[in-house]
Amino acid sequence: MTQDTIHRAKDIFRQELTELTKVTEHIDEHFASVVDLLYACKGKVVVMGIGKTGLIGRKIASSFASTGTPAIFVNAAEAVHGDLGMVGADDVALLVSNSGATNEILAVIDPLHQMGCKLIAMTGDLQSPLAQRCDLVLSVHVDKEVCPLGLAPTTSTTATLMMGDALMVCLMEKRHFRAENFAVYHPGGALGRKLLGRVGNHMYNAVPRVYTDTPFRELVCEMTRHHLGMTMVYDKDRCVGIITDGDLRRAIQKYDDLHIVAADIMTPSYKHICKGALLSEALAIMDRFNITTLAVTETPDTEAIIGIISIHHIIDFA
Repeated sequence: MTQDTIHRAKDIFRQELTELTKVTEHIDEHFASVVDLLYACKGKVVVMGIGKTGLIGRKIASSFASTGTPAIFVNAAEAVHGDLGMVGADDVALLVSNSGATNEILAVIDPLHQMGCKLIAMTGDLQSPLAQRCDLVLSVHVDKEVCPLGLAPTTSTTATLMMGDALMVCLMEKRHFRAENFAVYHPGGALGRKLLGRVGNHMYNAVPRVYTDTPFRELVCEMTRHHLGMTMVYDKDRCVGIITDGDLRRAIQKYDDLHIVAADIMTPSYKHICKGALLSEALAIMDRFNITTLAVTETPDTEAIIGIISIHHIIDFA
């Protein structure tokens, strides 16, 4: 019996995945137009739904709001009893209904049009009244629910959730939403608290150090010892460059023998940040320059390196 249950559960996953893969065939220029409309929205995105689909709509609105797209969820049943007062002319309404024929959803269309709102339908039926009366339509049609009776919303609600995720990610990228933005929108979460912390509280105090004349073998040992994938390079007491794992790989490809010293393979310039800066600022610099570590200085105007901040260290603490 246990094995039968396990087999059945795996079969349910396979059925849903098969149906969900088909949904990608519905993504076309209409999807791009929806992203452009939401991006250009001067007000907020008002997601409306009811029942189980409404629960998915609530999640979509929450995801939008936490990643830079102002959004709220309004239960369609409550909307026609006063909650439409939360909607303004500059808003865009995203109406979610698998059937596209839910009375509560259809009842808000005319008032929203009168307000001057643009309407987007997210539905499983492109011929439905909802689809016919909205400005743009996203199809989340699936051939069948995984529910054996074909009644309980299962595959259809998952398809709707995925379509919402696709919109959210595309909008994030269009807005260049970064880790530091995430920290501001999530101050109560573990990652948010981490990103609002200070570099000096989470840096490595032991700075990997070699000198311009340090032989290749010794500098590899120094990098390995610190597990940061880098080392700073000094000329006497002054830092003059950095060597990363990438520099090591390029050196191995370039030189037939490795009787070389640090000065031969180092990068003269390096990025740094002061210890009082937010971790979100550190991540922003790492993201911009596609690097994983930063040298840390006492103040923005000083050169002496007092530590190293690593992206892996930041994420591990979150």
